[in-house]
Amino acid sequence: MIKRAILCIVVVGCSSNNNPSDAYGNFEATEITVSAESTGRLLAFNVEEGARLEAGALVGIIDTSQLAIQKSLLLSSLSAIRQKAGSMDPQISVVEEQIRVAEREKKRIQNLIVADAATTKQLDDISGQIDILGRQLSATRAQKESILAEIGPVLKQVDQVNDLVRKCYIYNPISGTVLTRFVEQDEIITYGRPLYLIADVSTMFLRVYISGSQLPGIKLGEEADLLIDSGRGDSAGMSTLRGVVDWISAKAEFTPKVIQTREERVNLVYAVKIRVANDGRIKIGMPGEANFKP
Repeated sequence: MIKRAILCIVVVGCSSNNNPSDAYGNFEATEITVSAESTGRLLAFNVEEGARLEAGALVGIIDTSQLAIQKSLLLSSLSAIRQKAGSMDPQISVVEEQIRVAEREKKRIQNLIVADAATTKQLDDISGQIDILGRQLSATRAQKESILAEIGPVLKQVDQVNDLVRKCYIYNPISGTVLTRFVEQDEIITYGRPLYLIADVSTMFLRVYISGSQLPGIKLGEEADLLIDSGRGDSAGMSTLRGVVDWISAKAEFTPKVIQTREERVNLVYAVKIRVANDGRIKIGMPGEANFKP
């Protein structure tokens, strides 16, 4: 997701009343471009321009059929690995029983040797047999562990496929209004392709530019009066809103080139963003004026 802000167009001039405002600019909102995190056919897409969407709402689904097949194959591999490892258990049980029988025979021979009824060769033979069975048991158990070790990587592949499936479900990231829809349902989309543009217009920002002489008198968090056109069309048709200085640029820049006169273009100014709650009257790109508190 990519954030970008609408470039403001600085308005030069005086307010509609006789007293010029401290600064002029345009309203903008923080916009988010929601992009695809998977590739495939867009099976469903419930996004309309101008509609309000809630955060976390499911708005689209990308085809997951190939991922479902891939997951099925991985689960089959897991089952085969577990069956193969399980087939080693009877072999291990047989060898363990052979060792128990040999151990009992060894004790019997040891008792016979004490009674001079058996030879040390018989004891050596049974001891050698136990050693061979022990090595055979260790080898069989190691073989089983080697087979079971194959499960881990396959499980990670299953997790990876599950993550890809989750990314096929498109969830709206923020509560806001859809500004632009870039794709249509049933289109083949690729990873990273923009799907729609959304902005939270409940809070707007008036971006204005101030001179260096105005900068010392403006502080973060202080209130400012914002003037917007009320739509009445007369000279007094301005409405006042209360805003808060949210950001002040740390460095000066030349006045944007949209300023008409060469004298204004060479002036160094500082950008300021004023946050204001939107009651529905403010639109992105709308011009506004700001008056800072003395």
